[in-house]
Amino acid sequence: MVSAVALPASAADRRPERPKVEISDVQYDSPGRDDRTNRSLNKEWVELTNTTRQSVNLDGWTLEDESGRTYTFDGYRLAGRATVRIHTGEGRDTRTDLYQDRRQYVWNNDHDTATLRNDRNRLVDEESWDHHLGGGSHH
Repeated sequence: MVSAVALPASAADRRPERPKVEISDVQYDSPGRDDRTNRSLNKEWVELTNTTRQSVNLDGWTLEDESGRTYTFDGYRLAGRATVRIHTGEGRDTRTDLYQDRRQYVWNNDHDTATLRNDRNRLVDEESWDHHLGGGSHH
């Protein structure tokens, strides 16, 4: 006897769908001194990964911090299973690296939230961090 268990569709639908594109990594505290050089600004980044095999058009998508500083993707397509790094400073956009072209840091070292929205302003993913540094000067 073979028994197949069929879940009602409604039960399966309740699981939150994994975003097709997710914030896979954030380096909000660039290594070394925060000296606002372009090199240091570009060591601050957010990484997005496409979890599907299809490429996703990110045109019009936004990446925003808690203070409302927003980066808008312009005509960028993220290939299937690929990862792109969005750097804070200035640089030449490539398939794997995009640049916000800012002259100051976006992501707060102590706490912040990176929010990714699609072109219809729907929340796709967000990543928060909150670090309370103990006494002393160690990072």
